[in-house]
Formats: sequence, C-alpha cells, structure tokens
Amino acid sequence: MAKSLNFRTASVAAGFFLAMLGSAMAAEQIMFVSQGGAYQKAQTIAILDPSAKKLGITINQDSVPDAWPIMRSQVASGKPTWDVVDVATNFCLRGGEQGIVEKLDFSKIPNAAAMPAEYRSDYSVAYEFYSSVLGYNLKKFPDAASAPKSWADFWDVKKFSGRRSLRNHPLATLEAALMADGVAPDKLYPLDVERAFKKLEEIKPNITVWWTSGAQSAQLLNDGEVDMVMAWNGRISALTKEGAKVTYTYNQGILQSTSLCVLKGAPNLPTAIKFLNEAVDPVHQANLPLHIDYGPANPKAYDTKVISEARVKELPSAPENAKVQALMSYAWWTSPAGEAAEKRWLQFMQK
Repeated sequence: MAKSLNFRTASVAAGFFLAMLGSAMAAEQIMFVSQGGAYQKAQTIAILDPSAKKLGITINQDSVPDAWPIMRSQVASGKPTWDVVDVATNFCLRGGEQGIVEKLDFSKIPNAAAMPAEYRSDYSVAYEFYSSVLGYNLKKFPDAASAPKSWADFWDVKKFSGRRSLRNHPLATLEAALMADGVAPDKLYPLDVERAFKKLEEIKPNITVWWTSGAQSAQLLNDGEVDMVMAWNGRISALTKEGAKVTYTYNQGILQSTSLCVLKGAPNLPTAIKFLNEAVDPVHQANLPLHIDYGPANPKAYDTKVISEARVKELPSAPENAKVQALMSYAWWTSPAGEAAEKRWLQFMQK
C-alpha cells in the first residue's frame, strides 16, 4: 500500500513538473519593435508569425517611427520592456558603443553567422535591404537613350535638363556626390568628405527641393514637381504599380539596411536570441519580398526558389542589382568622421 502511495505521489509530482515545464515553455515571449505601417504588416506575415509558430513562442509587437531615443531611455531606466528592435543599422552600432544593445554571440545565431561579414556586426544582424536610387519621370525622359543612368548624369544639368531633388540628409547623399565625381561604388570608404561637399556645392543651385521624408520624395516625382530625384526604391516602385509614368535605375544605388539588435538587459534575452536566428532564416527572409518591395538580408534566401525570377530582378539585394551598387558602411557613419560629416551637413544646408 505504501509503495502504491509513493508511486502515485511520484506520478502526481512528475505530472505537475511536466505541466509546469509545458506552461513555462508556452509562456516564452518577446517584445518585438518595428516601424509600423505596411512594412510591419508585411514582416508580421512573412517572418514574425512563422517564427512564433516554429519556435512555439509569443511575439508581442510595438511600433514607433523613431526607436532610438526610447531605446536609450529604456536602458537608462534599468527596466527595459523591449527585447528585439528593428532599426536603422547605424543605431544598432551606436547602441553597441554606448552600452544600449547586447553584444551578440554568433555561435547561438547560426543563420546570421553564415551571412556575409559586412551584413552583421558584434551588435547587429541585417534584416532587410532597400536602396537610395536615381528615379526619374518617363514623360521627361521617355526612352533609355535620353534617361539619366548615373549620378554623373544627375549632376550634368546641361545634358540632362530638368528639376531635381535630393534628400536633406548626408547618408547616401554624400555617397552619390562622390560617385558623381568619379569615385567607384566599391571605393567610397572612407568617404572623402571635402570632395563630396565640393561636389554638392556644384549641384546645390539646381536642387528644387531637399526632401525630408520618403513620402515627400515620391510625391514630388509623381506630381511632376521634379523630373529626377534620389529616392528609396520602394517608394518609386509603389508609384509604378499605381500606373505613374516614373522609373528608376539600380546603377550606382546605395544599398542600405535595417538591422535587428537586442536591447541591453532585455527581459527575455534567451528567447530574443532564438528569435534573432529564426528571423534571418532563408525561407522566412524569402517570404518578405512577396509582401513588400524590400530585399532579403540573407543571400541564401535567393537559393530557396521561393522568390520568382521576375521578382528577383526587382529587388535591391538581388545579386545582379547589388553588384552595381555601393553597400553603405554604417561603421564609417558611426565613426567620429561620420558624425563630423553629419554636423557639417547642417552647416551646408544653412548656407
């Protein structure tokens, strides 16, 4: 009788333990933060929901247009509530320097470890790519022979007449200026800041509008207020889908990324690292451009055959498109030289 009682007690205890273990596993969760809008909806369908299902975790979400100040304040509070943040790569790097994001152990993130070294850092993993490209109005430039094909063409106001627009920000704009002055896309860094600003002074009188948002850049081109513009590829491709007579070239585009980083002291750190690895899984990555005009960060996504050949040709990070572009060096932009260039930009715009 005693043996039977002990057996029952042990069975109940074991069952309780397994139930508790199962409950703990089911309770695994993270708070994922991105930029909202169509972009976050697309990544929810392509990456977040499949990752949550595969890992058996809950992915809660928050959306903010500018995560950087909140990242700093959360860590300063000592009680961060965010785990994984999708943010411009330069903020991940600055976060690493300032103790705001976790240093990553890539032995625990094999999908990221297999990506090109320039797509990751000690504090970040590239998540998706977009490009700053030269876009133009097909009514002004109706055939390939007459259309601008490079930043040198954009700067050539005699051969390519028309109204122009550039971004009111030094990132990508300085790179375009140097390429206009003859620097090869793969020889840009470290940026020759003096040379870049000299070239910008040359084009400045011919810039109709210095745009401050992606929506504004697209609107300028769509409304015919400018004939050519530096803009993000997704903004122009969205116009073409709506029937607008506009297009762009990837030649001398500046390939840029958002990255994932983990907040210092993240409340769900082990689960956050598991998610980070899953988020850059090739198949999940290949699903993203099925829903939005951004390119996968993991090059192996192009080997999955999930993305059609026609769609591959449209994406900024596709091998054939990437090889004619400059890959932005966020390490340079977060260096003292890059920070000085940002300050100089403000002086340049105030002249």
